[in-house]
Amino acid sequence: MTTSAIGQDLRTIAEQLARAAGDTALKGRKSGDVTATTKSSPTDMVTQYDKASEEMITAGLRELRPDDGIVGEEGASREGTSGITWHIDPIDGTSNFYFDIPMWAVSIGAVDANGPIAGAVYAPALGEMFSASRGHGATLNGSPIAVRQNKILSDALICTGYSYRANERGVHARCVANMVSQIRDIRRFGAAAIDLCFVACGRFDAYFEEHLHSWDLVAGQIIALEAGAIVTDYAGHEVTPQQVLASNPGVHSALVHLIADSTEK
Repeated sequence: MTTSAIGQDLRTIAEQLARAAGDTALKGRKSGDVTATTKSSPTDMVTQYDKASEEMITAGLRELRPDDGIVGEEGASREGTSGITWHIDPIDGTSNFYFDIPMWAVSIGAVDANGPIAGAVYAPALGEMFSASRGHGATLNGSPIAVRQNKILSDALICTGYSYRANERGVHARCVANMVSQIRDIRRFGAAAIDLCFVACGRFDAYFEEHLHSWDLVAGQIIALEAGAIVTDYAGHEVTPQQVLASNPGVHSALVHLIADSTEK
């Protein structure tokens, strides 16, 4: 099977598992039976549905892709032999989920030796399935999507996110405050995977955030890339979860400079 065909197969699997897990979590959210504990900080939450979602996804991968590796937010870990590793965020935006805000998603992405190859981000409460595979474009509910065509920084609608670490929130808040007068406006929705997908479909011109994890990034990254976005670190170099800037090509360079200037002030 060619790499292209493998990517398409992985995309289908990601969609299937994301939809099943997401619909189950949504049903649980609607039941009102949601309990939460905290992890790395008082604002870093996990519910019983995060854990159940990850268990459902990993069980599906064990059946469909038994030789693949797995990295999951809630502790799932398996070494693979196929050269494919799945990065799973069973509920991205857990605080939103807990407070019944619809901006949460199941994010499932696969990587090979060359980086992200396929992924799906499913937002059940919005009824939206984003997916992509390398070389085959990105879609929203099956229809092709593309980034917004905008070259004017002052017209750019930007999204960002804040670290769970209290000291880093203040640093980032000062950067955002320095930026906001130079762009159209800033949004903060609290789910990195959705933010990346909203860049991909043109709802945002760009998204930037630090201190993510691979499971926050992989699926949204391939979707954004296949929709025409540029995905780098803040300096315009290779992206890592520690520093993510995803934007349409028209404002990417200007944003690199604006973030640098706003951080230095």
